Amino acid sequence: MGREKSAPSVGADSLKPEKPAHQPYLADAAMPDTVAILPAPPASHSAAENADKVAFNATRALKGSPRWDLATADVAEGASAILDNFACVLGTRLDQVRVPALITLLERSRLDIARATRGPKVHYRRLRPFVGNDAPICVQRSQQLADSFSYPSGHATQGWAYALIMASLVPGKATAILTRGRAYGESRVICGVHWMSDVEAGRTNGAAIVAALQGDAGFRTDLERARQDLGRALAAGGPSPDQAVCAREEAAAKEPVL
Repeated sequence: MGREKSAPSVGADSLKPEKPAHQPYLADAAMPDTVAILPAPPASHSAAENADKVAFNATRALKGSPRWDLATADVAEGASAILDNFACVLGTRLDQVRVPALITLLERSRLDIARATRGPKVHYRRLRPFVGNDAPICVQRSQQLADSFSYPSGHATQGWAYALIMASLVPGKATAILTRGRAYGESRVICGVHWMSDVEAGRTNGAAIVAALQGDAGFRTDLERARQDLGRALAAGGPSPDQAVCAREEAAAKEPVL
């Protein structure tokens, strides 16, 4: 499978340096207070914390399985990765150069998603599940990753927010898109870099930021441009996704984490 990658931060700017920097959609006054919206992570020695630990320990046995491989593939994040994540759902692989309006929408939204995630992470400073043990995880261990805090999951926030946006763009495939978005978040538990409650909070976080984005005129304008962009690309067709990958994703959607 090759050398394991280090998990990138959802707050990292993935834009090419030669491109103009995008700005987030939401002004400070319109940004949801996600520290207030999200509940606190499970208390020490609580039933919820115990459930988190059970999920982490049980999923270490998945190393080397197809579900582990999918979790490793789901480490990649950002606007371009979303095209790969939803290729099976859409039925075609799309190059980002064919959908520039969609990429712009997702990259700008990503900056708002990062802001929504950063506040709770710094506020709660929850340690990731692999800290203090040698249990296998699907990415390369690093001090930077260990210090980046666990609650809520940035990947799960982004994955659910992107799934909601994509479902609104292709409503005929909303069920499959949202199912894939759920599995993407669960990959963080399989990977061993987040607690289950981090992922659940990430879904709430993602929904909150998308709700706020819907109130922004610039976002709505870009959403319609992306709808036209994506519609043309899907009508034109493209290379078929890898059927082995699609089978792996379909199986993951049906399998409970535990």
